[in-house]
Amino acid sequence: RFHAGRMYAITGPSGAGKTTMLSLISGLTNPSEGEVLYRGRNLADQDRYHYRSHDIGVVFQSFHLLPGLTVAENIILSMDAAGKRYPSKRERAVALLEQVHLPAAYAHERILHLSGGEQQRVAIARALSTDPHIIVADEPTGNLDMATQEDIMDIFRSMAHDAGRCVIIVTHSPEVAHGCDETFALSPLRQTSRRSAVVRDGVSSIR
Repeated sequence: RFHAGRMYAITGPSGAGKTTMLSLISGLTNPSEGEVLYRGRNLADQDRYHYRSHDIGVVFQSFHLLPGLTVAENIILSMDAAGKRYPSKRERAVALLEQVHLPAAYAHERILHLSGGEQQRVAIARALSTDPHIIVADEPTGNLDMATQEDIMDIFRSMAHDAGRCVIIVTHSPEVAHGCDETFALSPLRQTSRRSAVVRDGVSSIR
């Protein structure tokens, strides 16, 4: 279970299902067994396009920013795709840049002119552009130096604790996991007649 106002880490070895879980949470795929419930209702029975464009924002490991567009244009494109209306989408894009610790002047920069850490911040701003309730991030600090990682984590922490969003981060980093409110450690599923969930040392391990 994931709750608003908290930040979660999902950890585990390769093949444990971390990316699959993010795909399920994001509504990109339906489970072959069981249900994903959002606000008490089966996500498979809901309008998943509306869910993805309004309720959840995704920060991809490889950013998926469009290099031919400026920073502001990348953020505004997300608003347009979701059908969001604001008095000034450009002003909202600039305000979002400030939230992720980038100066307003970056709105006019091309994506390829930015460092990896700056591109990650733009990707977070884009995920926030539709004002989602949930933010999911796939290895958002994987290629960043320690100082940038700490600043990115402060941004995510503010999303959860100050803005009341639910933040879910897939990570291999013990430092990132330690900085979250709760950690779920996934183990590869063994071929058994039933699945069990156990808790050891305060960490939920799902098999």
